[in-house]
Amino acid sequence: MVALRSTLFLLLVSLWTIPFGILVSLAVLLPIAVRYRIIALWRAGFMALCRCVLGIRYRVIGRENIPAEPSVVLAKHQSAWETVGLQEVFPPLVFVLKKELLRLPFFGWGLAALKMISINRAAAKDALKQIFDQGRDRLSAGYWVVIFPEGTRVAPGQTCRYKPGGAHLAVRVGARVVPVAHDAGEIWGRNAFQIRPGLITVSVGPAIDTADKSAAKINALAAAWIEEEMRRLSPHRYPPLTDAVAA
Repeated sequence: MVALRSTLFLLLVSLWTIPFGILVSLAVLLPIAVRYRIIALWRAGFMALCRCVLGIRYRVIGRENIPAEPSVVLAKHQSAWETVGLQEVFPPLVFVLKKELLRLPFFGWGLAALKMISINRAAAKDALKQIFDQGRDRLSAGYWVVIFPEGTRVAPGQTCRYKPGGAHLAVRVGARVVPVAHDAGEIWGRNAFQIRPGLITVSVGPAIDTADKSAAKINALAAAWIEEEMRRLSPHRYPPLTDAVAA
């Protein structure tokens, strides 16, 4: 049943995405606010399919921690769900993503039309400059910037090194950093044909003021909060802290 529902969902999402990818590409000469309204309709359809076909719902805790002004979001990355779900939590936003995604038919066209921050991850110094330059532009225009600091999807219970690019951007522009943890990977893993029904919890942490802090300090604070919160959201994925210390 899980495989059947997952296959049906992927088929319907593909059919839903094609016309919107074309539409938003044709609207590239229109104001970006218009393009975001078009994608908002696509997002509503995607989330409706998640609810009705997959049986996935979500809740957000810590909404009171979201600043009034656009900020830099450092978020856990476990699945494909948060690339859409976070758009409902922090609208309007742009993601920092690898440039190759813009080449995908329909879906990639939509990303390009929305002025996502695309980087060449093979060129580390150039990638950082792209994040700084484009990130400053997007934040000044009123858009939130979402970065997955681990750089790739990480299975529940695991972690990768948190890269400091997002913290450096926040320091340079004087924006606050908002750490975000979630357990979407418990339901929607790397295998898209095994998406299970359930409730996803998105947890928004207290905003980190970047004044008088180094990028390294900010990155460490965000990583510590996210990883501690992941232990609370998915305790079965982690050994007890006493056992971990003893080991």
